[in-house]
Amino acid sequence: MRSFGGAAGRSVAGIGLAFCISLSLAAGLGPAADPVEPHLDAAAAEAVPATEAVPADAERDAVALTSTSSSEAAAGSLAASPPVPTTLPGGRSKVFEDNSFLVAYYGTAQTGSLGVLGERSPARTMPRLLREARKFRRPGVRIQPVFELIVTVADGYPGGDGNFNHDIPRRYVRDYIAAAHRYGALLILDVQPGRQRFPEVVKRWEWALRDPWVGLAVDPEWRMGPHQVPGRVFGSVSAVELNQTAAWLSGLVARNGLPEKVFMIHQFRTDMIPGIARVRGRANLAMVQHVDGFGPPGAKLGTYHAVAHPDLFTMGFKLFYDEDRPRMSAARVLQIRPRVRFVSFQ
Repeated sequence: MRSFGGAAGRSVAGIGLAFCISLSLAAGLGPAADPVEPHLDAAAAEAVPATEAVPADAERDAVALTSTSSSEAAAGSLAASPPVPTTLPGGRSKVFEDNSFLVAYYGTAQTGSLGVLGERSPARTMPRLLREARKFRRPGVRIQPVFELIVTVADGYPGGDGNFNHDIPRRYVRDYIAAAHRYGALLILDVQPGRQRFPEVVKRWEWALRDPWVGLAVDPEWRMGPHQVPGRVFGSVSAVELNQTAAWLSGLVARNGLPEKVFMIHQFRTDMIPGIARVRGRANLAMVQHVDGFGPPGAKLGTYHAVAHPDLFTMGFKLFYDEDRPRMSAARVLQIRPRVRFVSFQ
């Protein structure tokens, strides 16, 4: 097994992440059968009901966290039925407007092996997410809950198309879209492309990205070269490819009259994104650099400071329930500089 170290390689905080996840791939996590479905626009996707009843206390807590006034809550930030809103939760047009701080649960829908989000249904996940989100609340700060759902999963085998990835069934994505609207949460679609290019994979999710509350995350760890296999090496992506992906998403927002979307890039090694300084900001997108890596606080902060580019991005930071020993508290995360405004739990 290959080991990595140093800022140009990988700090202690991140050692073994890909290989831990690759174990789940080797264990048989693969594409679930799903019938071919027609194109669904945002309204149709949102209209699909969630699979479980929504706990009333969680829905009430979501209103308290995401709204700054009772009139905003009454305006329908937790709409559970059509029409789909044309703004972000609370009537906002910008992701980080009103000093918003985003708190996410990360994972995929079919298993808990890739993150906490897959351990329970959206309805049962939301109360737990809100409990974590409350810890980051400070005077003048608006907390925004987020589901970050891996929708294209990297595989340790080529599959029928040889691309070393598979998409989760659309019905799971529709469930999360419906839950996001019910709770006033954002949904971010996370893409692990295997041997495909990000623009090719992302366009498969256009139907979901047309929803005003759905954003996008790309994960270069899983962007393989033509002879690489996910879980055996760490991937990388060029600034050119990231710019192409962001330009497409920005155009989608403009063409459909949508509010600003999250465009998030995961990173924990400097060599994951050669020439990151050439990544361009885009109209209509909230550009976020999300720094991953697990381990003790000192190692995590070393990774963060080695790769962070606050001049280009709003900064994000990941906390791991099982691998972080000890796990950093909300108060400690809020002390990090450059300032963090997006935290996810895995």
